[in-house]
Amino acid sequence: MQPKALVMAMAGVSMTLAAGATQAQDTFEWKLVTSWPKNFPGVGQGPERLAKLVEEMSDGRLQIEVFGAGQLVPGFEVFDAVSEGTAEMGHSASYYWKGKAPAAQFFAAVPFGMNAQEMNAWLHYGGGLELWNELYADFGIDVMAAGASGVQMGGWYNEEINSVDDLDGLKMRMPGLGGEVMNRMGVAIVNMPGGEIFTSLQSGAIDATEWIGPYNDLAFGLHQAADYYYYPGWHEPTVMFEAIVNEEAMTSLPADLQAILKTAVRDVNQDVLDEYTARNNDALQTLINEHDVELRRLPDDVLAEAKKHSEDVVAELAESSEMAGKIHESYRAFQDKVESYHAISEQAYYNARNPQGDTTSSSE
Repeated sequence: MQPKALVMAMAGVSMTLAAGATQAQDTFEWKLVTSWPKNFPGVGQGPERLAKLVEEMSDGRLQIEVFGAGQLVPGFEVFDAVSEGTAEMGHSASYYWKGKAPAAQFFAAVPFGMNAQEMNAWLHYGGGLELWNELYADFGIDVMAAGASGVQMGGWYNEEINSVDDLDGLKMRMPGLGGEVMNRMGVAIVNMPGGEIFTSLQSGAIDATEWIGPYNDLAFGLHQAADYYYYPGWHEPTVMFEAIVNEEAMTSLPADLQAILKTAVRDVNQDVLDEYTARNNDALQTLINEHDVELRRLPDDVLAEAKKHSEDVVAELAESSEMAGKIHESYRAFQDKVESYHAISEQAYYNARNPQGDTTSSSE
């Protein structure tokens, strides 16, 4: 190669490298809207951790500003905001979108269904996440699991619940499939974002509510609005929180930033569950010992009735569309499989660790 040609070739390589370096340094500024109050413990802090992780891992190339419910859009409009591109990301729970995609409820909480450990296994190793993305594809949304609450509490009540008859006529905040089950048990279901729960319970607009668990319920001060705290959370053996991303925004990112975002979400998915596991018992002891909250087990007839109606509600959802049936088939097959193993692993261990089982009376 002649010297002049060599110089020109080297110049071309230099320009190409410079262009690549410039492209690699492009920065992206995203908005993330949530269904939770800004910086709310647990679920509200998960998106904040996500934004911080992404910024650190990307060396500032992807910056995400987090908005709490109502700051940019109302908490129940997160899905639309991401689908329409008003915000690039959202953090919420899929049962809030049952009016748009009824089958989305399978990915949030199924009464008497899988717990957090089992849900994570189904989503990441049982085909669940692929089905979730298939369901959201028509809305231009990619979805990832972004946290789990673990088994929730049964709810706060202003009156004692001694039998299923005591539920009749109550007004209660409970979303998703659990709310439909309670409706069939005579409860008038009222849906509202978390930020409205305390005032509604305190004012008597509702007679009962469920939120998440002791850590979050204490933060909301629900013990100041109701005296009786019931367990177990049959309606939500966990809630899987979701990180939803506008599909066009996702594909606009370079491959390395997409990988960083997905890795950070996976980290937050586990971190949120870890925090709830660590914080819930301390918060429960505070509620009982410092605020005189009366902890009660739901009566056996309430749990039996709830289980019966749950089977009907879930079966009807599964029959509502081809997609719902497809998701339900995958969900149930995985639950049957994992329950079979957990019978001789997790459950057998719990029984061995605590041979007395649950000695708490349902009428304590």
